[in-house]
Amino acid sequence: MISIENLSKSFGGHVIFDKATFRINSRERVGLVGRNGHGKTTLFRIITGQEALDEGILHIPKHYQIGYVEQHLRFTKGTVLEEGMTQLPDSESDQAWKVEKILTGLGFSMADMQRGPDEFSGGFQVRLNLAKVLVAQPNLLLLDEPTNYLDITSIRWLEQFLTTWPGELMLITHDRGFMDKVVTHTLGIHRQKMRKLPGNTEKYYAQIAQDEEIYEKTRVNDEKRKKEIELFISRFRAKARLANMVQSRVKTLSKMEKRDKMAAEKNLEFSFRHEPFPAKQILRVEGLGFGYNPGETLIRGLGLTVGAGERICVIGKNGRGKTTLLKLLGGKLTPNKGSLSYHPAAVTGFFEQTNVSSLVPTRTVEEEILYTDAGVERQLSRNICGAMMFEGDNALKKIEVLSGGEKSRVMLGKLLVQPANVLLLDEPTNHLDMESSDALLSALNDFPGALIMVTHNEMFLHLLAEKLVIFQGDQVTVFDGTYGEFLEKIGWQEEDGPEMSGAQESPEIQEVARISKKEARKRRSEILTEKNRVIKPIETKMAATEKEIERREERLEALNRDLMTASEAGNGQEISKLSRELHACQSDIDINFETLEALMTELEEHAAVFDRQLEDIGGGT
Repeated sequence: MISIENLSKSFGGHVIFDKATFRINSRERVGLVGRNGHGKTTLFRIITGQEALDEGILHIPKHYQIGYVEQHLRFTKGTVLEEGMTQLPDSESDQAWKVEKILTGLGFSMADMQRGPDEFSGGFQVRLNLAKVLVAQPNLLLLDEPTNYLDITSIRWLEQFLTTWPGELMLITHDRGFMDKVVTHTLGIHRQKMRKLPGNTEKYYAQIAQDEEIYEKTRVNDEKRKKEIELFISRFRAKARLANMVQSRVKTLSKMEKRDKMAAEKNLEFSFRHEPFPAKQILRVEGLGFGYNPGETLIRGLGLTVGAGERICVIGKNGRGKTTLLKLLGGKLTPNKGSLSYHPAAVTGFFEQTNVSSLVPTRTVEEEILYTDAGVERQLSRNICGAMMFEGDNALKKIEVLSGGEKSRVMLGKLLVQPANVLLLDEPTNHLDMESSDALLSALNDFPGALIMVTHNEMFLHLLAEKLVIFQGDQVTVFDGTYGEFLEKIGWQEEDGPEMSGAQESPEIQEVARISKKEARKRRSEILTEKNRVIKPIETKMAATEKEIERREERLEALNRDLMTASEAGNGQEISKLSRELHACQSDIDINFETLEALMTELEEHAAVFDRQLEDIGGGT
């Protein structure tokens, strides 16, 4: 429903977009990807009119509403609920239950909704701004890192909410797993251009890699061919008998498109420095108890053993004690009860986002990392600066001028150069872009020591966790298994249904409340049976279409290889034949992608109907 044509934008001589073009169609949910500094947030600001285009055309239909979560916090009402209701459409201005439902999903209790917005932390105030945008039901929803201040149950709720979003969506997030579950398309900012493809980030990056490989091979072949023509011209220019052939090659040379060599894209690669450890067990926790105030208990009777290379993730809703536990394990707090004992050879590396006061304001980013450990050399410091998104002159910024998020990245950079055999990490991905998060995940996976990490990133949980410390309800428990096993065997109690006690419910919700459990089970079974009957054939068609696309893409890759070989051999007849096959194959792929997109839309529409029916009787999905 919106489009940008030939967008160009520069800042201080640095080109962000160079004649970039894209379009967002009806009901598309688009993930926006690109390296830090490549213009993702700038594009959002252009769409919302906060930033001007240097060149190009932005087309937005008349009366088309755009919702964007503002970073500045301004509230005009006395309570959270009243503030949320300010954005209800005029026709729904009295339907407070809709606001309550969204606020509950984002982690506000019924009591919280009667408190003033200014009583909450900055993170919860950002959630309130997000709730106001969702309540307004704009045509296009722009979300820039919406998961940064959300706990895991709120992230899972938001994921389900967005997959049934009735309008268009553009999403920026460092959480690749979250993005891939939500989006129907991926829009990439790459080399100052934009390209939108159906599917998730994996398909997008695979296609980009393939295209660049073909481009580079073609460029090399063109250069080789160009040199051969130039050599022929120089050798036979004086031969009158070959004048026509020489002139023909001169014309061919003038028509040859010049392909510039692509600038190398720097991939983030870093690793944690490991301090060798001689034993099997690095930490033992027994009967751990803690509360900040008399009569208050956040943690009660926790027992935990940590092996030398074990990966443990701490999960739960915000405010339950996850960060407190990490501070206890890191020696920043003293337990009220119980004990914890590290092996004498244990060396901890501790990352907490709030501990930025230890940074020296007058140092540069490079110096702060350089002086972290005696074994750090200047080149390593610069490499870490780049990994933490302080490239070039940004590494020479003074600590005192950095934002809170930038200081947090410096703290993570310092941790990378400190030798350790146990890492304590509190939400390390919050201020990283997707590429940096991927690099961090790889570094953690390669780290041979122990890891104890607080995270709401489900991709990290699925790929890393071998044991979980779970804050759920008023208890903290240890689950000896993976995150997938936890979801299968226990799951999140909060997802059984938001607590709406005391809420003003719609007539539909009040009717559902009167349905008996037996009747609810019967209805749920009927809905699931019908859902399977309708959706299964669509899924079968989608699987067949995906298989056909894969088969065609394999054929396309083979044709490209053959084309390169034919080009090297100078076989004009074969080149012509292969070019026609290539075109036909690419057309088939495009048609299949369109078919897949239509099937995906049909599936989502049917699934949304059935999911709403299940939700109405408390059945979930």
